[in-house]
Amino acid sequence: MSVTDNKVKSILAKMSIEEKVAQLQSVPLDMLLDGRELSEEKVEKFLRHGIGEIMRIGGCGVGLSPREAARIANKVQRFLVEKTRLGIPAIIHEECLAGLLAPTATVFPQVIALASTWNPELVSRVALAIRQQVLCIGSRQCLSPVLDLCRDPRWGRCEETYGEDPYLVAAIGLAYVTGLQGEDLRRGVVATTKHFAGHGFPEGGRNIAQVHLGLREFMEQHLHTFEVAIRVGKALSVMPAYHEIDGVPCHANKWLLTDVLRSQWGFEGIVVSDYFAVQQLHTIHRVAKSCAEAFKTALEAGVDVVFPGMECFDEIVQAVKEGVISESLLDRAVEGVLKLKEALGLFENPYVDEARVPEVLDN
Repeated sequence: MSVTDNKVKSILAKMSIEEKVAQLQSVPLDMLLDGRELSEEKVEKFLRHGIGEIMRIGGCGVGLSPREAARIANKVQRFLVEKTRLGIPAIIHEECLAGLLAPTATVFPQVIALASTWNPELVSRVALAIRQQVLCIGSRQCLSPVLDLCRDPRWGRCEETYGEDPYLVAAIGLAYVTGLQGEDLRRGVVATTKHFAGHGFPEGGRNIAQVHLGLREFMEQHLHTFEVAIRVGKALSVMPAYHEIDGVPCHANKWLLTDVLRSQWGFEGIVVSDYFAVQQLHTIHRVAKSCAEAFKTALEAGVDVVFPGMECFDEIVQAVKEGVISESLLDRAVEGVLKLKEALGLFENPYVDEARVPEVLDN
């Protein structure tokens, strides 16, 4: 057993049910603010048990400058480290499809245009530049790249993809992943490959509609782009898609998220939900009778962290205490989250040097 494994298991053994559930949840920064400042009352309310991830400090609704974002990121981490029982820092994530989605950050050409260069080396340099700007404000995860194959031009999100060809998408996606994560993750940013899988071929070209694909085409083409990013690029985060495949929602698909992703491909990162997708197992797909059951269903399938908010936190905690949700199920997911935080170096240094943050990122 490695030093990291020992450290993670030691922390896990000390955690309460509330603290474990909190590591599998996220909070948008907007929920913690009063105007442009952190609210002590809100921070205490939502972060008292710790938190898995904080959503979009750089790209939050109030439009923080880079220096403001870095300052807020440090304040959040300081509360988690100094004022929660176990002192576990958070992963802060951002949208980074064609650049960090934040004020003054560099806006690169749309993704379909990057793929049109047929130049993986150039895309890797773009991803490196994005990484540097993301690190500058204290964030450590990007919700990109999109590795969907755009197979229906009626679909309104074709510009988010690298195109329709599995080889091109895999090559450009791999370049983006390696540019973002780097050789040393302690100086890198976690790449989140999405939307797993088949998202770019919805029925009638309607976003998140049912996907109809034969198994061979699905695995050889639509899964190929993700397999390259994970097996070769060692991508450390995957986001499932909203839709169903053969009637099974991707966020509830154990074959997809566990058997293929983890068992066959050896994925060692975390699976993060698309925004509101776990809740939709109850409200839209109707495969769960409640919010807590939706959480259990997703967790059993292989989802680790739920975005974007702390839906039904108390109900989930109660379900674990009553044995409806197995605590060992929590432990599997929490262990993965803690390992990623350790790999990022967050336990040693979760802070950003505010003095080195420029007023403008794109200069």
